[in-house]
Amino acid sequence: MIAPIPDDARHWYYLALGLILTGLLWLLAPILTPFAVSLLLAWLGEPLVERLSRHGAKRTWAVTIVFVLMTLAVVVLVLILIPLLEGQIAYLVQQLPAYAGWISNTLLPWIEQRTGVAIAAYVDPQRWLDLLKGHWQQAGGLAATILGGISKSGLAILAWLATVALIPVLTFYFMRDWPSLLARVRELLPRPLEPTVVRLAEQSDQVLGAFLRGQLSVMLALGAIYSLGLWLAGIKLSLLIGMGAGLVSFVPYLGAIVGIGAGLIAALVQHGDLLHVVLVLLVFGFGQTLESFLLTPWLVGDRIGLHPVA
Repeated sequence: MIAPIPDDARHWYYLALGLILTGLLWLLAPILTPFAVSLLLAWLGEPLVERLSRHGAKRTWAVTIVFVLMTLAVVVLVLILIPLLEGQIAYLVQQLPAYAGWISNTLLPWIEQRTGVAIAAYVDPQRWLDLLKGHWQQAGGLAATILGGISKSGLAILAWLATVALIPVLTFYFMRDWPSLLARVRELLPRPLEPTVVRLAEQSDQVLGAFLRGQLSVMLALGAIYSLGLWLAGIKLSLLIGMGAGLVSFVPYLGAIVGIGAGLIAALVQHGDLLHVVLVLLVFGFGQTLESFLLTPWLVGDRIGLHPVA
């Protein structure tokens, strides 16, 4: 018979167990990564599958519809958005000297004239630009080295392709068998603790899942609104600035601050007039108003039971 663990040594036991599990996860990360990604995707798609099933669709057909929609989203991301972002990043790198010159010749003198503080001696945009170029070249050289090493290793390429091919297959079957997986996990729970654990897990999944899905929807919607608005305003870096501002909008006001700052600089460097400055401010003002009064209350607040005033 196994002796019980003394109370004074129990925390050391749990600490050692946690360290062992962490080490195992670290060692098995290359193998477990596609399973973790697939579980996350299946968890994100499960509410839509359940909704389609409640409307009369068989689970396999519901999973197929959701899987096709997720695949189309990935295809659009890879074939359309990423090349556009890559082109805008390349344009930004080419325009960095122009931005540095505008800061040195226009922005800093304007600040010094208004404040009377000589900051040009402490702020050197050209030095920042040279430092950024140096890091960019180092990053490019490191990436080229890594890609070169991978391309020379046939096993590495096969492993990468196998991982990429495994994720959609696992995602489909995880979504299809999601109720069975939950039932199997539930069977592993100790009988006295099962009702409490299941109740807490369901509540956590309902609130946390609704919040994460809603917040992700808000971020993507804001990114699309900002990008479209800046594009209509004639800003060449519209997609880069808009999506960047949308993706960091999970921190309150950070997305607007980053977007307005980058948008104003881009407008002044590219056009140099007051009209485009006003247009940028209108775009982000409209986006913030829409987020505060419609997107967040509808996509986040309603799903987690939070009153719009809160």
